[in-house]
Amino acid sequence: MRTDSRLSRMLHVLLHMARANEPMTSEQIARMLDTNAAVVRRTMAGLRMAGYVQSDKGHHGGWRLACGLDRITLLDVHQAVGGPRIFAIGADRDNPDCAVERVVNAAIADALHQAEVLLVQRLGAVSLADLAGQFDALCRAAPSNAKTKSSHWPRP
Repeated sequence: MRTDSRLSRMLHVLLHMARANEPMTSEQIARMLDTNAAVVRRTMAGLRMAGYVQSDKGHHGGWRLACGLDRITLLDVHQAVGGPRIFAIGADRDNPDCAVERVVNAAIADALHQAEVLLVQRLGAVSLADLAGQFDALCRAAPSNAKTKSSHWPRP
């Protein structure tokens, strides 16, 4: 099964936007993500509607943050990009006639519900400012290690 990478890709983009001195065009972001600009615009639209980014048209236009990284959590981004259900596994039939299948479905549903509550709580507890701080700490700890630095453009 193919994984949905919108959350990680948009977190990546937002952290780069926070370091950019100018707005980033959809084309720049598309090159960074190895996709096309239409996909970027479609995905960024949800972030714009949520108030996390804004876009300007024209020669010096592009995407930029509309609020501080401390105001955006991983859960916020997941919801803004229209993330799918947290877990894709589930019951074969919602209302089975078989008592064994009903017991199995109940056990799976309970486990998934508990796991989703925990995951949503954790995603909501981590801000983009937290991630930016972790990245900065990696760069300070190993300044000569190219793997810890952004591979797309230098830090300001």
